[in-house]
Amino acid sequence: MTRMSKLSLLTALASACCLTANATAAAPDWSKVPAKKITLFYPGVSPLEWITKGSEHGGARALRKGESCASCHHDEAADMGKKIASGQKIEPKPIKGKAGSIPVNVQAAHDGTNLYLRFSWKQPPGGAEKMDKDNAVKLAFMLEDNKVPGANLSGCWETCHADARTMPDAKDDKKTKYVKEGSVASGKYYDLVQWVSKGGKFDGHVADKRVMDGGKALVEAKGEKKGDDWVVTFVRKLTGGDGDVALAAGKTVNFGFAIHDDHTHGRFHHVSLGYTLGIDAKADITAAKN
Repeated sequence: MTRMSKLSLLTALASACCLTANATAAAPDWSKVPAKKITLFYPGVSPLEWITKGSEHGGARALRKGESCASCHHDEAADMGKKIASGQKIEPKPIKGKAGSIPVNVQAAHDGTNLYLRFSWKQPPGGAEKMDKDNAVKLAFMLEDNKVPGANLSGCWETCHADARTMPDAKDDKKTKYVKEGSVASGKYYDLVQWVSKGGKFDGHVADKRVMDGGKALVEAKGEKKGDDWVVTFVRKLTGGDGDVALAAGKTVNFGFAIHDDHTHGRFHHVSLGYTLGIDAKADITAAKN
């Protein structure tokens, strides 16, 4: 290698290290970022079809009037989860010891290039069958760009259907979450990001089916447990590629998240209702510039 080539290589390495240091330095001081407490609840067997048919769920009429699930249920999520987890309602196979709800503190910020999200909660008691032996916890969030009909009202439930795998009426054990008439090309999709405690991260989307890869926006996903307390953080570029919802100052998108705790998988998770995430914009959760 020539002396000039060596100098060029050293310059490139120094630049890369500098960029990495700057990216790390850009992380917000979370002690100064406001937190929104959102209660995740155990949903049992409550696919979109159950919610909207009206014969069993009284909220179907409210949805037709344009009222969101969160506007009705935000303050009673814990009570709903307790009733469902116990088997009193819409859970044919209750799991002994299953927590009905998980209160989670959600924080968001951005630096003009990246969105930063932080989720923190206390691990509830468990004792369920180890469905996912490799991962004690998984956390996923979804963003939607106001193009999927109903997403502003029902949140992620537009991807939850009675024929999906692990549902009692499922006939295809490979059928995943999906959006009716969804496609990335039409913009009718959810951007999906997930962290798993074994050490993995996924950046995909949900359109006509769930795809766990292909996204270009996720920079980092990491989590740690100290005692009974979990903290999971994400760094996501504001813009990415196909399947990545583009974010920008002044924009608001639909937002929801879920936690698979106690080694669970499939529908046996805790979920949020549908909320909004704003970038320097008024929303349920606002990511202000750091």
